[in-house]
Amino acid sequence: MLQLKVIMWKSLERGSSPVDWCEGNYRISPVIAEFVNTISNILFFLLPPLMMHLFRDYGRFVNPAIHVIWFFLIVVGICSAYFHATLSLAGQLLDELAILWLFLAAFTMFYPRRFFPAVLKNDRLCYLVNEILFIFLLNRQSIDKYYIKAFALIRIRNVLDIYFNSLFDRVKCPRTYRLGIRCACLWIFAVICWFNDRMFCDVWSAIHFPYLHAFWHVFVFLAAYTAAVLFAYFSVQDEKPEQAAILRYWPRDDFELGIPYVAIRCYTSTKPANTI
Repeated sequence: MLQLKVIMWKSLERGSSPVDWCEGNYRISPVIAEFVNTISNILFFLLPPLMMHLFRDYGRFVNPAIHVIWFFLIVVGICSAYFHATLSLAGQLLDELAILWLFLAAFTMFYPRRFFPAVLKNDRLCYLVNEILFIFLLNRQSIDKYYIKAFALIRIRNVLDIYFNSLFDRVKCPRTYRLGIRCACLWIFAVICWFNDRMFCDVWSAIHFPYLHAFWHVFVFLAAYTAAVLFAYFSVQDEKPEQAAILRYWPRDDFELGIPYVAIRCYTSTKPANTI
């Protein structure tokens, strides 16, 4: 027990994480390890409350659990900011865990019922319980083996990508298709920034711009919330087509570089048991 407490306290120490990004530590602030990487999480705090407002009809008439996605985006931002501010092992594990639970929420909410195992009898609540048990066991096994979480994140992301691509094979709305292209481009830009910051740090440091991981935060957030909007749109079309989902943009619907959201044309209330 004493040894476990020592390990826990050490995981809270600044710099205890084996991961360190390209940005120099404590160069801008004496109390924040990676200042730019920390403040680049600002979008995780600013946009989700707006998305909760824009998706108020979706949450009321289609699926109130959509707000769980926006909540977890805020949690990811908090954990990421804490990790980059301290570079502690606890911060790293919290960051990975928050991302894992965000993927779980999206996977459980948007995965089509037609792909459910027969044993679940098309019940999304049972599917949710099954996924929570899986994540719980994964966390138990990966407390001191954080690479297991990384592998799980990659696998879940690959499944979502395959599902995402299958959806776009039958897209008929040009506006939806363009938003999908935008989402894919944002994800590609994010990966390029992450890869360059990780693999070519010396090159970027030589030109005094070791901040590509901060751009990763910006691009990956934009890609993540855009993907959530698209999944929400397709979910209505698959399971509640009578609600007539419409893809719109804020603040102006004719400005497609704005913030996308899903509006509901037909307001038909749903039973609580079917809103998970």
